[in-house]
Amino acid sequence: MRIVIAGAGRTGLELAKSLLSEDKPVALIDNDASAIKMAQSVDCLIVHGDVTQREVLREAGINEARVFIAVTDSDERNILSCALASHIHRMESETDTPRLMTICRVRDPSYLKEGRAGHLKKWGSVDRAIHPIDGAVRRLKTGLRMTCFDEVIPFGDGAYILEMEVTKEAQDLTFTSLEEVSERISDMPIIVGMRREGDSSYIPTKHTQLLPKDRVAVAAIGEDSFTRIVRLFGHDEIEFTNKPRVAIFGAGPVANRVANSFLADGCRVTVIESNLTKANELAGTPLGADSNLDIINGDHKEPELLREIELASHDVAIGALDNDQASIAAVLLASELGVPRTGLILSASDMVGVVKKMGITFAVDKNRVAVDMVLAAMHDRLTGPYGVLSTIPDVVGTCFRVRAGSEYVSKVIDDLPLPLSTVVAFVQRPSDDGKMLTLRPSSDKIIQPGDRIIVFSSPDKVDEIERKLGS
Repeated sequence: MRIVIAGAGRTGLELAKSLLSEDKPVALIDNDASAIKMAQSVDCLIVHGDVTQREVLREAGINEARVFIAVTDSDERNILSCALASHIHRMESETDTPRLMTICRVRDPSYLKEGRAGHLKKWGSVDRAIHPIDGAVRRLKTGLRMTCFDEVIPFGDGAYILEMEVTKEAQDLTFTSLEEVSERISDMPIIVGMRREGDSSYIPTKHTQLLPKDRVAVAAIGEDSFTRIVRLFGHDEIEFTNKPRVAIFGAGPVANRVANSFLADGCRVTVIESNLTKANELAGTPLGADSNLDIINGDHKEPELLREIELASHDVAIGALDNDQASIAAVLLASELGVPRTGLILSASDMVGVVKKMGITFAVDKNRVAVDMVLAAMHDRLTGPYGVLSTIPDVVGTCFRVRAGSEYVSKVIDDLPLPLSTVVAFVQRPSDDGKMLTLRPSSDKIIQPGDRIIVFSSPDKVDEIERKLGS
């Protein structure tokens, strides 16, 4: 099953690496020489050319492809390339070849709206439109709740994976097998992945012992569980308010999505924007009319201005400027002036770990979110999110639904034919009111129709999980 990716920027390269780790053949296309040079480190077919040209798509093997993913920097080129790829595949492939799935990243919310309404598929041949900003905002808001998080991956309906370090204060957990720990702590959280300095990532067994400085990925149900879990792993955390006062640097599209999300929660929000035109544009929108929003036109690098607007009285400062370095500088200054928690939405994936070491509370790489969303859409036999662990590489989370009539109905979790070194993190079950309840996956829990099972494994086992459980 060949996968053709249009765009060899950060998102395209990360997608290629993730798919190659699943042993899938990949082709990357880009017309930028520097992007092509960067892509040479990836072991796949690389085509230098325009993604909107038939000859280039043919050279990438679009006739043999199962999936086409468009992640260039242009919404219009992404949509056009999806339409062209679909046309070539339909006209020139063998008659018994499965139809091409097309996935398109868009930045303009109007295209996302077209996609959700089904119109983009009709006029643009786009099966799935991906818009990562709202997902990045959700991760940011969740990650800001605790200062010890390296990453938070939401799996929907109150299911989260928390990535953090085990400290020497975690005396109830360390230097003892997980089996013994679970006997002492009845509601011990499930660890879905871990990494020890100098070692590769892996999924622990009941015989694994945790040591201080290990990095772990922990399954959590509901944000109310965060405090207990992080304290169990040795972190002394203070409860965070549900309605923080938030300062946002910037008034561009990303910043406005951040502001809109916090305002929807009833938070008081201050936007600081140095460009008068942008500030006025925001003020003229329905968002700008919200009584809980203050828009300040001024230079975010001026400490005097920030003192004047009482920045130190805010609970959170978030950098969402067009330039990553400017955003980092803005939140560092906010921290110096007394703001206790700081956050960033970044474009550079290699900066996320760096800014954590600078003392910034939490950062989200929007390209990483886009990769997860594309992978979830591509694995169409699995229903629900697909999450690649950030600080514990080579462990991924996938989700499948148990349909009525499935051979697994009325069996227990332990009966599932999962590959070795695979762990079930959550069971999500429909409730009477139509919502999904997230439950702990005890070994004797009986599987019911409509259940969603979220499992973690190495990437090369995803296909096997799809074959066995995704039918």
